[in-house]
Amino acid sequence: MTTTELPDSAITSVSDGDDALAWLADEAARLRAAGLHREPVVRTPDPTMVNVASNDYLGLSGHPAVVAGAHAALDTWGAGSTASRLVVGTTELHVDLEDELADFLGFPAALAFSSGYLANVGAITALAGRGDLIVSDTGTHASLIDGCRLSRARVVVTGRGDHAAVRAALRERTEQRALVVTDSVYSIDGEPAPVAELYSAAREHGAALLVDEAHALGVRGPGGRGLVAERGLSGAPDLVVTTVLSKSLGAQGGVVLGSALLRSHLIDRARTFIFDTGLNPAAVGAARAALGLLRSDAVMPDRLRANAVRLAAAIGVPDPAAAVISLIIGEPQAAVDAAAICRDRGVLVGCFRPPSVPAGTSRLRLTVRADLDGPLIDHVADVVMGALREVGIREGGIRGGAER
Repeated sequence: MTTTELPDSAITSVSDGDDALAWLADEAARLRAAGLHREPVVRTPDPTMVNVASNDYLGLSGHPAVVAGAHAALDTWGAGSTASRLVVGTTELHVDLEDELADFLGFPAALAFSSGYLANVGAITALAGRGDLIVSDTGTHASLIDGCRLSRARVVVTGRGDHAAVRAALRERTEQRALVVTDSVYSIDGEPAPVAELYSAAREHGAALLVDEAHALGVRGPGGRGLVAERGLSGAPDLVVTTVLSKSLGAQGGVVLGSALLRSHLIDRARTFIFDTGLNPAAVGAARAALGLLRSDAVMPDRLRANAVRLAAAIGVPDPAAAVISLIIGEPQAAVDAAAICRDRGVLVGCFRPPSVPAGTSRLRLTVRADLDGPLIDHVADVVMGALREVGIREGGIRGGAER
């Protein structure tokens, strides 16, 4: 291989006024003016800070057994998996976790990815492509949306949970193969999708259904097995389930569950599996330990939901269907200001603005944990209500529940 040096004439100085990225300054100013600029929230190890912004629904990320599981994996396998899963990035821990998750969730097989995002993108692009149809709704997570876009299939977007529209799209298609895509519990407001109806619609028209259970694992269903299990669909034919290790299991990573044939197909065709470094061993060890805790304490999800109901009642909004309480404020800056007031008073809350939510529905998103006690939940409610009053939102003006 030879190296070719660029001639001086090909090197343009920024001082010449030809900076191709100069538009970024204008874009940043526009976002700030609209209240849509974002900065990562930097956490510190402050034990007095109450976190109701994370997706650590069962409070297991810091559980001693989960931390010990991560340590044991580090001691045995080191910090990284060192390669893609198809080279040497698959350890015995990966296979054990996949087997245990498949057994717990009632599927023949599972395949772990480095993140839930990659699991969704990999599954969709491996199952649908040019000449196929994907039917997705307006409530699906960004990872599902991006998977649809990258698949190059024709995509029909239906209203959230509108299974009649899904049936119509499938009935009118000209494509031989079709895939229906949905969250089981919508991430923004925690409302459940009509999974059973969507499954029936898909089966009636020869399509497969992919359900993202990221916000249902550990939250809904028998022993926290998810909404698919709650609806009696675990292991059903033509059903693909994705979920994550990074929420209720307090670790990192994503998983696709289905038939053994599906697992084999993903290994051959899912680019986010083939070309990505394998999930790090510490995350695998932590997730296995967390899954063991969930198996041994089947009422943990019940405690979580009871805490969510208590917080919703203290704020004065309807009981949540899962672990998310969504408080619609309206304008982006008001949501940002309210979240900052809460943070200054020792409570971390989520702040969601467009494009994560529709214009005019910026909100605080509260995620309850199973390990919070009653007085602490009441304290969170007091802080949140105080912050809302300071930004001009009165008690009767809070909109909670589903975003229709």
